[in-house]
Amino acid sequence: MSALTAAEISHLRKSLRRHPTETEFQMVAAQWSEHCSYKSSRKYISQLPISRTRIGLNSGFDAGLIEIGNDLVLTVRIESHNHPSAIEPYGGAATGVGGVVRDILSAGTRPIALMNGLRFGDINGNNPKVNQHTRWLLRNVVRGISDYGNCIGVPTIGGELEFDKSFDNYCLVDVLCIGLSKTSEIIPNIADTEDLIFLLGGSTGRDGIHGAAFASAGLIREDRSAVQIPDPFLKKILIEAILEATEKGYIKAMKDLGGGGLACCLSETSHSLGKGFDIDLSRVILREEGMTPTEILISESQERMFLIVGRENRESLEKIFVKYEIGYSIIGKVCSGHNIKIRHHSKVIADIPSQIVACAPLLNRRSAHPSYLRKKAATKVHLPKNLGPILIDLLGRPNLCNRSWIYEQYDSEVGLRTVLRPGEGDSSILRLVNGKYLAMSMDGNCRRCYLDPYQGTLGCLSEAVRNVICSGASPVGLVDHLQFGSPENPEVFWTFQQSVAAIKDYCDALKLPVIGGKVSFYNEKNDSPIKPSPVIGAIGVGDNLENIGKARLSPRCHIFVIGFTKEELGGSEYYLSFHKSESGKVPRLDFAEDKRNALAVSNLIASGVVKGVHDCSKGGIAIALAESAINGNTGFDIDISLASNTCDRIDSLMFSESNSRYVVTTERPKELSEILTNCKSRIHCRKIGHASDSAANDTVRYRKGNQILVNLELEKLRLAYNNSLENMLNDVGI
Repeated sequence: MSALTAAEISHLRKSLRRHPTETEFQMVAAQWSEHCSYKSSRKYISQLPISRTRIGLNSGFDAGLIEIGNDLVLTVRIESHNHPSAIEPYGGAATGVGGVVRDILSAGTRPIALMNGLRFGDINGNNPKVNQHTRWLLRNVVRGISDYGNCIGVPTIGGELEFDKSFDNYCLVDVLCIGLSKTSEIIPNIADTEDLIFLLGGSTGRDGIHGAAFASAGLIREDRSAVQIPDPFLKKILIEAILEATEKGYIKAMKDLGGGGLACCLSETSHSLGKGFDIDLSRVILREEGMTPTEILISESQERMFLIVGRENRESLEKIFVKYEIGYSIIGKVCSGHNIKIRHHSKVIADIPSQIVACAPLLNRRSAHPSYLRKKAATKVHLPKNLGPILIDLLGRPNLCNRSWIYEQYDSEVGLRTVLRPGEGDSSILRLVNGKYLAMSMDGNCRRCYLDPYQGTLGCLSEAVRNVICSGASPVGLVDHLQFGSPENPEVFWTFQQSVAAIKDYCDALKLPVIGGKVSFYNEKNDSPIKPSPVIGAIGVGDNLENIGKARLSPRCHIFVIGFTKEELGGSEYYLSFHKSESGKVPRLDFAEDKRNALAVSNLIASGVVKGVHDCSKGGIAIALAESAINGNTGFDIDISLASNTCDRIDSLMFSESNSRYVVTTERPKELSEILTNCKSRIHCRKIGHASDSAANDTVRYRKGNQILVNLELEKLRLAYNNSLENMLNDVGI
């Protein structure tokens, strides 16, 4: 299998001024794959803003680094394992977790938390075969993530889940990992001539061969040999051994073996360090007989790390590996120049400049405005007579219902840093030092991004940041994962360009750096692309654990809505579930309003006046209030027409998904109003009602003036919200 085009083969020959050897050709084919080279996307994502004072992206690490004070550094990495998970969901998802953990470990930082973003096809539609396959994928992806994370002792503290028909018979499995270290213990990423090169961890087999090329094409065949085999128990001791060696300063540079295996690891590390390597493949520990040199080079067998070590530390390092009973071999040394020389026993089978291998020629892809958008004009929809059943139905929809069936399978508290468990707040919270905490959120919305990839991506960014704001933390950076169909399709590539433009504009407006990210193309099954699916992770740091915001309603609280609601139902859960419509006006983001409202909510939480806070996103104000009531086991009575709005219809006011909005509750409404009055800019904030006097009063009432729109027992909402996902999964015995 070759990922090289005729033009790339010609470029390679001209660069070498000779014909490549077979080994060199296969190395380049792996590295120049879309998965490893980013040849379609690099010139676009390179435009994203980076803050040089807080982040280190140009030091050769696979993970982004950001300083958070107190001599602490966070490392952040997001990755996916989509094709493998669609074929073998348990192993594909597990190895996705393993790969991103190795990226964090390669900087010398301890992995302290995992999150995941999952996307599946229709789970309860009209096609029983698709529904059953979706259930099978979901069950096994969750099991793979759970088993791996639980075995290695890294808590899985949250994530997000989305279902859409464009993912039928396919899935997206995104994994985000956070690492923590002292600044002084970060791997220096340096090398000197005659330093030794170690290959540490798992043995090398034929699993995962051509995995990079497999991920750089549409999924038209199920190649199980391209799926790697996880070993979380080895990963656990590998983590401890490497961190011990890092703490003692024995490791000068380190990288994990991921996509493209040893071939890409050698080229990227050599190019990053500006050094040559002399490698003998016969020293690599194999677990299968008869492996060819090319198979050894491009195997993507799991749990392997590449280390550069000074000769003076060899014996000390080997003692650590022996203590932990980890296999290792010294496969070569650092040398002068910039070439990678590869031997198999005494025969030289490759001798090629690392720059040629590591730097694929970038492509100029064509883009075109999608023709389907001309057919997605807003359609007139009737006004429903009864909003109560619609609210119940929405709470039970797979994109809105309780995810506890998933996150209860994860160990979210191992490591003793977890402050809020999944479901308790809009963000996941980890304790740091001196009362500080880390807040993290992941968000995506493929339906909005399908209708308007620019505004849809802005909405994902705003929601991720709002969730961090709701915790009381200040956002310090973003990570993105941009997932699309084939870049060879001009209409798909246009949506990618629009998403990148949105990220750039948002980060420029809010002065936030992009800490890291990932681009994943060719996400399609039988030439049918997924909807544009950018996933955004937001990271924030808070100073006071006492004032963490929680998404729940408490008795006797006054309920306020901050932000402005507009007639923006395009891509909404309400439009799809009740009107069966994928059309309409997508919510548009006002940068100034987004920043203004975020600052106001931050000030309210810091003052201690806020009892509960929840952002308005999927399902609008109606769902945000219902979720808060369910979480707090407390009913409410609100007049939704009092919220600041320009809506002509009551269903729009209930279910519009306009950006930049928050539901805030307090026992001290006068103080809240005074704080907002003192803001430099006017904040749209209205009191819309109050919570019940006690948890025993479990009625929820939505009104428009004196007209009652919804009047239901809280228990009916709770049943719809809490049992839906598990009931869907149990519809078919799997």
